[in-house]
Amino acid sequence: MALDHAILVSLAERSASGYDLARRFDKSIGFFWKATHQQIYKVLARMEAAGWLEATAVEEPGRPAKKVYALTADGRGELTRWTAEPTPTESVRSDFAVKVRGMQFGDRGAVIADIARQRDRHIDRLAYYEADCTKHFPEPERLTDGELPAYLVLRGGIRTEQTYIEWCDEMLDALGAPKPRSKR
Repeated sequence: MALDHAILVSLAERSASGYDLARRFDKSIGFFWKATHQQIYKVLARMEAAGWLEATAVEEPGRPAKKVYALTADGRGELTRWTAEPTPTESVRSDFAVKVRGMQFGDRGAVIADIARQRDRHIDRLAYYEADCTKHFPEPERLTDGELPAYLVLRGGIRTEQTYIEWCDEMLDALGAPKPRSKR
């Protein structure tokens, strides 16, 4: 997937300025697709030139006008074309897994401490996802067709975090290391 498609999906959900898109990436889409603010603005300009987006200047009191982007028919067409393509199997690239694999050749204690840190980070992210789910989807059985895709992606994030925490727990147990008592 290109950043273009992540932006198209976000703008299909709701028109936004470049700043608003960057904030969305920081708070939600960014958990699944990383992009810097600079990358987002660069892609927005390219997509606007390609005719996938149109920008409207919105005046703000005491500030320069901001561009608010919306999908064009061509942008919706590209999104339709892209969603119809089969997705390649994703491969996981993990510095952390390589570090654990190489533990016997390095600092075992530091790697065990890193496993505990990773566990804590994933517990924090799980808590964030669960709070988001409770806030935005309090009654999952009553979701509309428009709400269901975002809910399903959030559930995937929750399940991924749960699995990652379980893996860290398994590694700590196998290594005879205590799990931090503060969380979970």
